[in-house]
Amino acid sequence: MTVHRAWIGLGSNLDDPQRHVERAIEELDRLPLTRRRDASRLYASRPLGPQDQPDFINAVVLLETRLSPLALLDQLQALEQRHRRVRARRWGPRTLDLDLLLFDDSILALPRLSVPHPELTHRAFVVLPLLELAPELVLPDGCRLATATEPLTQDDLTPLLPRT
Repeated sequence: MTVHRAWIGLGSNLDDPQRHVERAIEELDRLPLTRRRDASRLYASRPLGPQDQPDFINAVVLLETRLSPLALLDQLQALEQRHRRVRARRWGPRTLDLDLLLFDDSILALPRLSVPHPELTHRAFVVLPLLELAPELVLPDGCRLATATEPLTQDDLTPLLPRT
C-alpha cells in the first residue's frame, strides 16, 4: 500500500479549546494506518465569520497514511464526533474542527471533499502553521505556498507556545 502525506488543519474554540487541539494532535497519531510526522505550534486566532464567539486555537499536523482521502475524511469526522462536535451554524463555535488541507499532490473535487482545501490560501491560521512545518511547500497547482499567500495579514494570529 502506498504511503500518502496528508496535511490536517485543527481548530477549536469551545470547552477548553487548547486541550481539545492538543488531544486531537495525539489522537491523529492513533488513526488506523496513519502516523503523525510533525505538528506546528498552537496559535490563537479571531473567529472567521460570526464574531459572537470565542477566539480559536489552531494548529496544522502532517500525517503519513495508507488511507484513501475519503477514508481519512471519515476518520477525521469520527474524531470530531468523539470531541462532541456539533454543526449548528456555518463558521460557528465548535469543540473540534479537522480539515483535510492537502493530500499528496492530489486535486480532488468530490461531493464530500475538496482538496486542496478551497480556502487554504486565504486563512492565516492555516497558512502560518503550514509554512512553519514546510516553508518550501509547493501546492498541487505548482505555486509555492509562501508566494500564493503574500497578501495575507497575520494581525489576528498569535503563537501560543514555542514549537517542540
